[in-house]
Amino acid sequence: MAEHREYLAEGHRVGIRPFTYEDGDEFIARVRESKDLHHPWLAPPASPDAYALYAGRLIEDPTKAGFLVCEKDDGGAVAGFININNIVQGGFLCGALGYGAFAHAAGRGLMGEGLGLVVRYAFGPALRLHRLEINVQPGNTASVALARRGGFRLEGFSPDFLYIEGAWRDHERWAITSDMVKR
Repeated sequence: MAEHREYLAEGHRVGIRPFTYEDGDEFIARVRESKDLHHPWLAPPASPDAYALYAGRLIEDPTKAGFLVCEKDDGGAVAGFININNIVQGGFLCGALGYGAFAHAAGRGLMGEGLGLVVRYAFGPALRLHRLEINVQPGNTASVALARRGGFRLEGFSPDFLYIEGAWRDHERWAITSDMVKR
């Protein structure tokens, strides 16, 4: 488990912080423990080399921001991750969210709290985004429920949208704007 690092934002039970290269061992162990939970919805990095590439993109690419959702009462144990990909500035001010819980934290409400922190952070002075989107496979009921609980609205359906585990997968499009959070 990674030592506690300063959080970008904190809730009652979780804090969010950026990925670091040093999180690799814990992240990989959590991915391996969560293989059944993640299949077939996502395939996070499960080896040191894959983690280094993944984390490197989140750390170094200005069009991405990666957050670890950490349990405050468990010494900062990583409960899951939420990434903002494809960040576009200018007139769009939008990013696409991707996320995953780890098996030990699934169903405990930790990711919902973490999602709220990431949304407020993204719409705040650090990123100044206006819109966040989530693309979810319709059969992934836990992910759809998280988007709904997070205040995202269903906006549409995208056939053959994303290539995951050897196949093009249909996705529902969910979104939230800064105005929806302010209300």
